[in-house]
Amino acid sequence: MQTTLSPEFLNTPEGVEAESILRKCVHCGFCTATCPTYQLLGDELDGPRGRIYLIKQTLEGAKPSEKTQQHLDKCLTCRNCETTCPSGVQYARLLDIGRGIVEKKVTRSFAQQGLRWLLRTALLSPYFGPALRLGQWVRPILPKILKAKVPRRIKERYLINKYPKIKTIKEPAQLHLTPGRKVLLLAGCVQPAMAPGINLSTARVLSAVGVHAFYAAGAGCCGALSHHLNAQQEALDQMRRNIDAWWPLINQGEVEALIMTASGCGVSVKEYGHLLAQDPQYALKAQEVAQRTFDLSEWFLKEQALLSDLRGKLDLDQIARTGLQAYHPPCTLQHGQQLKDTVQVLARGLGFKLALAEQEAHLCCGSAGTYSLLNPGIANALKERKLTHLTAMNPKGIVSANVGCITHLQSATQTPVRHWIEMVEECLGGA
Repeated sequence: MQTTLSPEFLNTPEGVEAESILRKCVHCGFCTATCPTYQLLGDELDGPRGRIYLIKQTLEGAKPSEKTQQHLDKCLTCRNCETTCPSGVQYARLLDIGRGIVEKKVTRSFAQQGLRWLLRTALLSPYFGPALRLGQWVRPILPKILKAKVPRRIKERYLINKYPKIKTIKEPAQLHLTPGRKVLLLAGCVQPAMAPGINLSTARVLSAVGVHAFYAAGAGCCGALSHHLNAQQEALDQMRRNIDAWWPLINQGEVEALIMTASGCGVSVKEYGHLLAQDPQYALKAQEVAQRTFDLSEWFLKEQALLSDLRGKLDLDQIARTGLQAYHPPCTLQHGQQLKDTVQVLARGLGFKLALAEQEAHLCCGSAGTYSLLNPGIANALKERKLTHLTAMNPKGIVSANVGCITHLQSATQTPVRHWIEMVEECLGGA
């Protein structure tokens, strides 16, 4: 695709990168076949090819409008188009650049600005957990639309009795007290409150094979939430904060990997090197952090000896009682990280019966971070479509690899939806 950048973007980092991406696009249209919003809405401008043209026009000097912004906002950033594209167009990076430019040129309404600020403030607040617990207490009397967003309460006493607490490390010297292999987990922003069992189950499974899991003091949200809400500088500051928290533990060789239990966080952290490439103070550190980052399923398949050890510690009768589980691969795993089969290979290797939906397993469920709150109509349509295919198999449960997908799907089905590591942990001998 031929592009002539306007002087405003000529020779800027964003302009150079965007032009390089645009020139790979041959506007073949394959991407529209796998775009969820195009399939639902049927509008060329709500598909990747149309959005690419809108961004191209903006970079060439055309004035973006509110409609331009709306078409870009409707993108789920599922990156299915990247998996489909025969030319290797890095659509997500182009979209980030385009959204950032349009955000500066098109003023949002006060209502939109307020909602986006509220989402960033509330979901990243230390008070999110207490507020969610309050919502869980009054959940039975909430209106249906709010009840769907509040997961059922898990008794804290149950969690305390079942799982050991994950230690938070402030200084590298603290790690010397624990012999053996060590990894870091990311607590993240909403997962500790919405699905605390995920990381606790992960730590227990890792402990069963002799690996100790810790949190790093000072690490928080991966930055994806702010980044996707176009608060890009805020997101970069969150990324730098995480690197500052992790670097002393990584640099001294005490910690061998950063293990991500939310694929949305995983794809974000793996892109730190690219996102901070222009920051001379953090560029090299960000690259090292990205290289040390693995999805939990990816890391276990890399560590075959540990996987073999884990297989011997599972209760075969409990595995049999687990029955058929439908697997929803999150977009951030299968398209963002290009790890389509890792959970299936791992789970089946451990003896579990895991199956993909026969139709549209590649399509987004509609969660996409805060997307389900900003575009509930599209998000709910995709959710119902996804659940129709998943429940058609009559599974005993549904498993996934991202807290957003799990809570989104669970809001519309009585079939249990959980993280695959919780399924594995449940089958540990002696549980």
